[in-house]
Amino acid sequence: MRKREVTVERTRVKTQLAPAAIGPYSQGVLVGNTLYCSGQISIDPKTGHMITDSIESETEKVLENLEGVLTASGMNLDHVVSCRVYMTDINDYAQINEIYGRFFGANAPAREAVQVSALPRGARVEISCVAVK
Repeated sequence: MRKREVTVERTRVKTQLAPAAIGPYSQGVLVGNTLYCSGQISIDPKTGHMITDSIESETEKVLENLEGVLTASGMNLDHVVSCRVYMTDINDYAQINEIYGRFFGANAPAREAVQVSALPRGARVEISCVAVK
C-alpha cells in the first residue's frame, strides 16, 4: 500500500474521558482550530460497558462521551458547529431530540439525523461532531 503524505498538521485526541476507540480510528482529530470528533456510542469509559437502560440514558452517555473528547481538546459543547446523529429506529427521534436539546439548548449546531440499519455493539444512537475554537 502506498503511503500518502500529510500536508496538514493533525493532532490525535486520546482521552480517558471518552471510551477508547474500538477500531483503527482516533477519538478526535484536531486540525488547526477545528476538531473532528468520531462518532460516540453509549460505552461508559470507566467500565467499558454499554449503557442500554433506555434511549434517553443511551443518548445522555453518547453526549457525555462527546463532551469528554471536546474537554480533552480544550473545548465544550458551545464550540460545536455541526453534528451527525445516527439512530437505528426513527421512532426514537423525539426522545433523542429531547436529550440533545438539553445538552445544546439555544446554541444548537447544524445537524443531520438519519436512521441506519445497525450501529456498532448494538447501539441505538451514535453522534459525531465538528467543533471550532
